[in-house]
Amino acid sequence: MAQEHAAHKRVTQENAAHEHAAHERVVHEHATHEHAAQENATHERAAQERAAHENAAHEHAPQEHSARDDDGLCDACEALYTRAFRDGHLLRDEAERAPCLTALGLLRPDPGRPDRLRVTRPSAALYQLLHGTGLRTAEHRREQAALAAAFEPLLALPAAGYSAEEAPSVVHEGIPAIQEAVFRAAGEATREILAIQPGGQRPAGRLPEALPFEQRLLGLGGRIRTLYQHTTRHSPPALAHYEQLAGDVEVRSLDELPKRLFVFDRAVAFLPVGKDTSSALELRRPTVVAYLAETFELLWRHATPMYPHRAEIPSPQGVTPRRRAIAALLTEGLTDAEIAARLGMNVRTVRVHIARLSAVLDSRSRAQLGYLIGRAGILNQNH
Repeated sequence: MAQEHAAHKRVTQENAAHEHAAHERVVHEHATHEHAAQENATHERAAQERAAHENAAHEHAPQEHSARDDDGLCDACEALYTRAFRDGHLLRDEAERAPCLTALGLLRPDPGRPDRLRVTRPSAALYQLLHGTGLRTAEHRREQAALAAAFEPLLALPAAGYSAEEAPSVVHEGIPAIQEAVFRAAGEATREILAIQPGGQRPAGRLPEALPFEQRLLGLGGRIRTLYQHTTRHSPPALAHYEQLAGDVEVRSLDELPKRLFVFDRAVAFLPVGKDTSSALELRRPTVVAYLAETFELLWRHATPMYPHRAEIPSPQGVTPRRRAIAALLTEGLTDAEIAARLGMNVRTVRVHIARLSAVLDSRSRAQLGYLIGRAGILNQNH
């Protein structure tokens, strides 16, 4: 009996142990399930929070725009350009919100300020776009009509936020920056180009760069007038350049000229800054530009035709206009080098002409030559 009782007790203990182990497994599985559920809930909440944050960021982020749609500029782009037109520029970071403005040519890089873009006049940007689409097919014509409709509200914009007389001047540093600014203004001009080009022989390599801009303006019915010094009348590159142009183009010459000047549509002018040609001033104030244009007109009326109808300059008493100009500067006390710089000549040529003047007037010294020039009335001869 004792043995049976011991065996029964062992069985009972074993069953209890099994039941306890099974209970522990159930408790562990339940705890694991609850932990997994908590982790899933945590992940879901985090995902929801991320989604809410992304949605909020998207709502407040700048909206991207396509370069152009069938309806023209969107309201946001039009408002942004209107503000840029008023201010004269737009920060590059802001411009990235409206890439269509750059694609349409309404914004362009500012050489002096890499952090912002300059505004292009709507009429100039529209012309470039229309010129590029061509007039061959109905599809092109429809595209042109859409472009014109898109630009219509911009063309009515008033001058920038300042009055026209307060338009800022811009200094361009370096030949590449100057050429870019001048060619850009030439590309925007539609009516007239006035130019004063002092110096003698024209650089043959630089003249062809202006041909496309000049011919485009002439093709629109515009007019080009240029003033050179008399020494350029014998410059083959200059004459060949104008022979390539078809339209209303005219060239005249004078003994002396002021510094280089460009005036486009009597709206913008370029002048050199300082004694060299490495800096130029861009002016847009109407009264200043009008004054420069009037100065050009005064010089033009006294100049001698050079192209397309060449007029020979008379040489009374065997004194050519070039020698008369040299004589005038000589009586002012200028040196040979200063005379050469004023007339766009080299010093050797100036000395040859002074020697011939001395021979004609029978002068034996420079001081006597000045006296004889005045007595002979050379400087009073009309030309």
